[in-house]
Amino acid sequence: MNLIIDIGNTVAKIAVFKDKDIVEIFYDSNQTLECLSDICAKYAVEKAIVATVIDLNERVSAQLKSLPVSLLWLNEKTLLPVENLYETPETLGYDRMAAVVGAYEQFPGKDILVIDAGTCITYEFIDAAGRYHGGNISPGVQMRFRALHEFTGRLPLVLREGRRLPLGSDTDTAMREGVLKGMEYEISGYITAMKHKYPELLVFLTGGDDFSFDTNLKSIIFADRFLVLKGLNRILNYNNDRI
Repeated sequence: MNLIIDIGNTVAKIAVFKDKDIVEIFYDSNQTLECLSDICAKYAVEKAIVATVIDLNERVSAQLKSLPVSLLWLNEKTLLPVENLYETPETLGYDRMAAVVGAYEQFPGKDILVIDAGTCITYEFIDAAGRYHGGNISPGVQMRFRALHEFTGRLPLVLREGRRLPLGSDTDTAMREGVLKGMEYEISGYITAMKHKYPELLVFLTGGDDFSFDTNLKSIIFADRFLVLKGLNRILNYNNDRI
């Protein structure tokens, strides 16, 4: 079995895979990783991969060093099952690449746009030949709400949940609809533009934020919350096959 450790900005996601299938997923603090020992006691883990977007503290580093299996650290030197055309691979967030790998494993030979809606919204493109071209980074939903509040003198901090109107009738509804509709139009605009250039384009939506909106492009959109975990599992298997 494979142990996949995805350390994000707000939480750590840890998954156990058997071949390509998810057996169980755990959520833990990215400052402790307390559940690692229990997972290894429960499952016969054979190999592991860790990917992080934060600097690890001593406690987490010790937890990882104590794992009873060999550990692959994902970085710019890690072998990938796709071609990476990014000009600065050392600055490329692992989650961006892992999501692309996860999508391409499911639909090899297809042009794919991966949209990951989390702390930030990222847009990644891989072509039918398996070449990752790069992508764009945009503020996520909470970042947009906080920016409106923190960079103005009087606008309040509005929650995503609440009353919605086509046009806001007060400050709360105006801000909420402005943020959420703005993101909807942004995402739809990316899909439409890429679809025009790549007519057979497929789109994957992943990440912690859910977006439901009306579009005539729904037939080409696949939702997969665990795309990054699947991509990390694919990268681990790809490297293990070459050891």
